[in-house]
Amino acid sequence: MVIKTDELPAAAPADSARDHGSQAGGKGRPGAAELPSVMLLNGDCPESLKKEEGAAEPPRENGLDEADPGDETTGQEVIVIQDTGFSVKILAPGIEPFSLQVSPQEMVQEIHQVLMDREDTCHRTCFSLHLDGNVLDHFSELRSVEGLQEGSVLRVVEEPYTVREARIHVRHVRDLLKSLDPSDAFNGVDCNSLSFLSVFTDGDLGDSGKRKKGLEMDPIDCTPPEYILPGSRERPLCPLQPQNRDWKPLQCLKVLTMSGWNPPPGNRKMHGDLMYLFVITAEDRQVSITASTRGFYLNQSTAYHFNPKPASPRFLSHSLVELLNQISPAFRKNFAVLQKKRVQRHPFERIATPFQVYSWTAPQAEHAMDCVRAEDAYTSRLGYEEHIPGQTRDWNEELQTTRELPRKNLPERLLRERAIFKVHSDFTAAATRGAMAVIDGNVMAINPSEETKMQMFIWNNIFFSLGFDVRDHYKDFGGDVAAYVAPTNDLNGVRTYNAVDVEGLYTLGTVVVDYRGYRVTAQSIIPGILERDQEQSVIYGSIDFGKTVVSHPRYLELLERTSRPLKILRHRVLNDRDEEVELCSSVECKGIIGNDGRHYILDLLRTFPPDLNFLPVPGEDLPEECARAGFPRAHRHKLCCLRQELVDAFVEHRYLLFMKLAALQLMQQKASQLETPSSLENGGPSSLESKSEDPPGPEAGSEEEGSSASGLAKVKELAETIAADDGTADPRSREVIRNACKAVGSISSTAFDIRFNPDIFSPGVRFPESCQDEVRDQKQLLKDAAAFLLSCQIPGLVKDCVEHAVLPMDGATLAEVMRQRGINMRYLGKVLELVLRSPARHQLDHVYKIGIGELITRSAKHIFKTYLQGVELSGLSAAISHFLNCFLSSYPNPVAHLPADELVSKKRNKRRKNRPPGAADNTAWAVVTPQELWKDICQEAKNYFDFHLECETVDQAVETYGLQKITLLREISLKTGIQVLLKEYSFDSRHKPAFTEEDVLNIFPVVKHVNPKASDAFHFFQSGQAKVQQGFLKEGCELINEALNLFNNVYGAMHVETCACLRLLARLHYIMGDYAEALSNQQKAVLMSERVMGIEHPNTIQEYMHLALYCFASSQLSTALSLLYRARYLMLLVFGEDHPEMALLDNNIGLVLHGVMEYDLSLRFLENALAVSTKYHGPKALKVALSHHLVARVYESKAEFRSALQHEKEGYTIYKTQLGEDHEKTKESSEYLKCLTQQAVALQRTMNEIYRNGSSANIPPLKFTAPSMASVLEQLNVINGILFIPLSQKDLENLKAEVARRQQLQEASRNKDRAEEPMATEPAPAGAPEDLGSQPPAAKDPSPSVQG
Repeated sequence: MVIKTDELPAAAPADSARDHGSQAGGKGRPGAAELPSVMLLNGDCPESLKKEEGAAEPPRENGLDEADPGDETTGQEVIVIQDTGFSVKILAPGIEPFSLQVSPQEMVQEIHQVLMDREDTCHRTCFSLHLDGNVLDHFSELRSVEGLQEGSVLRVVEEPYTVREARIHVRHVRDLLKSLDPSDAFNGVDCNSLSFLSVFTDGDLGDSGKRKKGLEMDPIDCTPPEYILPGSRERPLCPLQPQNRDWKPLQCLKVLTMSGWNPPPGNRKMHGDLMYLFVITAEDRQVSITASTRGFYLNQSTAYHFNPKPASPRFLSHSLVELLNQISPAFRKNFAVLQKKRVQRHPFERIATPFQVYSWTAPQAEHAMDCVRAEDAYTSRLGYEEHIPGQTRDWNEELQTTRELPRKNLPERLLRERAIFKVHSDFTAAATRGAMAVIDGNVMAINPSEETKMQMFIWNNIFFSLGFDVRDHYKDFGGDVAAYVAPTNDLNGVRTYNAVDVEGLYTLGTVVVDYRGYRVTAQSIIPGILERDQEQSVIYGSIDFGKTVVSHPRYLELLERTSRPLKILRHRVLNDRDEEVELCSSVECKGIIGNDGRHYILDLLRTFPPDLNFLPVPGEDLPEECARAGFPRAHRHKLCCLRQELVDAFVEHRYLLFMKLAALQLMQQKASQLETPSSLENGGPSSLESKSEDPPGPEAGSEEEGSSASGLAKVKELAETIAADDGTADPRSREVIRNACKAVGSISSTAFDIRFNPDIFSPGVRFPESCQDEVRDQKQLLKDAAAFLLSCQIPGLVKDCVEHAVLPMDGATLAEVMRQRGINMRYLGKVLELVLRSPARHQLDHVYKIGIGELITRSAKHIFKTYLQGVELSGLSAAISHFLNCFLSSYPNPVAHLPADELVSKKRNKRRKNRPPGAADNTAWAVVTPQELWKDICQEAKNYFDFHLECETVDQAVETYGLQKITLLREISLKTGIQVLLKEYSFDSRHKPAFTEEDVLNIFPVVKHVNPKASDAFHFFQSGQAKVQQGFLKEGCELINEALNLFNNVYGAMHVETCACLRLLARLHYIMGDYAEALSNQQKAVLMSERVMGIEHPNTIQEYMHLALYCFASSQLSTALSLLYRARYLMLLVFGEDHPEMALLDNNIGLVLHGVMEYDLSLRFLENALAVSTKYHGPKALKVALSHHLVARVYESKAEFRSALQHEKEGYTIYKTQLGEDHEKTKESSEYLKCLTQQAVALQRTMNEIYRNGSSANIPPLKFTAPSMASVLEQLNVINGILFIPLSQKDLENLKAEVARRQQLQEASRNKDRAEEPMATEPAPAGAPEDLGSQPPAAKDPSPSVQG
């Protein structure tokens, strides 16, 4: 990408220049993207965890850890991407020449993009670049241009227009005029989304840091708005989207639109007219403009009279902007200001996001005339078709060709991943647009004569089908309900096979869109499938759920390669003629060879084994853990599968069991061997003798500690020996492994290998007699997996919540945390029951509250879906507002307005046969009452989640479970795609309903799609984290910078994973003392989180808190406070006050307020934090002691020593009981107590003196200590989990010497390796593979929900 040095995007090499702060040894705690295994940095004792890590080394044999081609990459290879840049000089007409930094592997067209974005050249679109008089080709890379080097001069030459170029030019001018207008973000179009950070930081932090260097001690107004204060009951909605000053758009023009005289008639075409525009300037002058091949000029046409002759002033301009500058002074002035403002915005506020983010609230917007929007609505423009010959894109070809790109080395892989990601995000946008068009009735069906539910559609080379059970396909599985879940299951299958990425096996591009109560599946089209019958084309699998089954050797070979990573067992089934057919997937997975010769698999809805807890099978009993919990329960459909995360966790659990069993047996053997030395006649296998320092015989305790580690190591070695099968292992050790394999249900007797047969318990599938044993074992394995979910995963989740290892803050983060552990949402009721029964019940209040809210809104969503299907388009806003009234308003009997009220039609039109789905004349929705709806919600909760809700109205629910109506509104809107007007809703009024039709602004699609991953970048990120954990901050920082570059390379500038990367980088820079760098990275992280995850997503709240800390450290106190207040407001809106994370937030706010001497305010926040900490961590926790200390310090500053002493004593007692007398914390506390006592005594003396001598007393002045900024910052670091290790100068010197010595050693060994093997292009970075292995598989997905 081309970079202007004045606004570097994150990817810019200049930005990642490696001038990081001095090597300060320290430990940071990474941000929220990691799972608990990474929380070592918390300053906790890492030793205890080291052991577990060793044990949890995932089973290599089982393919959990199949080495990616990208597993081992090093710095040397990465350098390839960052060829050194150079600068060129640009000469453009009418402005001073300027220089531009470029890099060799950019394309010429990227320079075009930069020029179209620069303030002084942004109005040009139709030009070419010339070097020494030769035109540069748009699509060639700069390094391939002859003679282009440092200091070359590129000339900008205006080119003649074509119709296409003229259109692009007008579109670009319109984009420039709208560049500050947020309406696209509110309307959810063109991947625009909202960001409000600049409202709270007054512009860019970097600059303001330089501007406000004078310490900000001039008085700042710190009073937060009333609704942010602890204990406030008010939850306003309007502050969620504060008005941005820049949005009041400067009006440059009143109207710019295509003229009604288009297209030019033949005789004018031959004069070079391309099209006509109609403009009303800000001064109300109406003009008609001709776009010709030579440029733009005024013509003499009016609205009703066509006269193409030039009008005066006869001014021809190559740029429309220059022409408008000539004819409208207001345009000239405002356009210049607008461009200045546009360029000043942070690039991250302007870049498009990869996938559309929708906002659930929006202010009332004026609907202005917009020629481009009007034109786009009627063409199938998708992102950038106008640049692609042939207009519509062949999505299937693009998706599959990108997969076929080479991936032998890092640059190739980057190119491939980038292409895959780009096509996916374009496909998702196109599919979403098409799905909406299908439901809105804008697309003609390919089978128009059938009834609406059965119709299928093709639009823009994408195939759309509705989620109904067509032709009783799912009759045995639950009919329409099964047809509704099948697409999401299928999508999960596609996601999984894509992740395994086997060469030669292809899946379809798949996007599932929920819109207006319908589920639409969008798929790319297999070439040739529409011409032939499905029966002919399926050569593998079954089209009738297992009656007729076929197989194909090439498919078996391809699928065999996926069976290990996906734990799928190759198995045989019987077809209708009782012949055995071999499969390596579930029966309904179909294989079709397209006309392009590629092997496609589709219908992957049963990739994973069935969940027996929700699949009652006559004659089969589940283990007692399941029976105790009331399983099996009949579910609505029979497509319930276990999640991939669960399968992985289960296999890993079994692997540990296998290791322990084998180790135990080996040690028993060993013990017997030591007693009978004669048994060693077989020469003593090396594997048993290798470590004889083992204690003989497994004593009860030692088995767990010392010996289990070496025992496990031995088993590992043994298992590998036997798997290699070279005959070195003796029969006895083989026996050990065989027994252990049998005990854990492995399919092989020589190595650990667990796989599942996805067809077990599938209705209609029969297995041959010869496989009965295997089938029996498989059934047992499935029962064990179902029991494992209930006995390990759910209790594990609850335990993590009690220990605050995970901190869900809203429904989405709770769902994320459950899914990471492989717990499906249908178990939500079970999770809540366990929470209720937990001994630490009150410490799980927040989880319970979120869970109940999620349960209620999910049940409401299920009802809303069927409710909406009966509503015709004209009644949509009335129906949705009525539903929201019944759901959330205290008003007892809301009345729905039927759409017929507005206009009375003269004749009732005859019912058409072919209306778009959902256009039934159905007004059943209008008679729903709040009582009915809540009864249905409770019924749904019971049927679906097996949870009994104790409420009959929304007010009872709020009362009983402590919920907030505003939070429920947010949750239901996000889940269903509703967008409501930004205003204060009076939910609790009993006199009028809370919502009117005007309050429902829009309904958006809810889109599910595949998220392609940047594998190499992710490996770098993980290695970086591991390095940081070991305390190598510098190396960690470099790896993470590298990861950031690679993420940018694959995803572009905006992505969730890039956000996690930036956060960690910011934290590292902060620890290494480079505050400016920390601030700049964290600012990007906040902007990105707002843009890609949502302005009030829990992750965004976290990012705001981190940014506030770095602002405080850079002495931007008022900014730090306004950021913390914003975070607190968002948290109140998303959850409410009673959340463990609120304690941290309030401690932060209290400390900053203490620092600016607002003692009373500070106490309100700190005492709230103390109360919340005491509740969630228990009164004896160290966090509570710290909280007491913080409160005591403020009382000391207020000279209220009695209160201060009281709190510090509480803290001292906790330290003493938890850590003992001699711990430094206890000593510090006791010192502080002494100091407080002295001050209290001095104060008392002074008071007595005054009482005795009256006013004449000579009083020594009292020392009141206003806290120093350094001490406040120190406390802030402590509560935010940032520990600095104090190093003396001497330590630092030693450290540096040590690091230098290591680097030399590494260099030497590297050079030696390189000399030995010239072929090795990818030597492993020190320690990388192990680092990757030591993280549990769940941590492979950085999730925003686990909080740092």
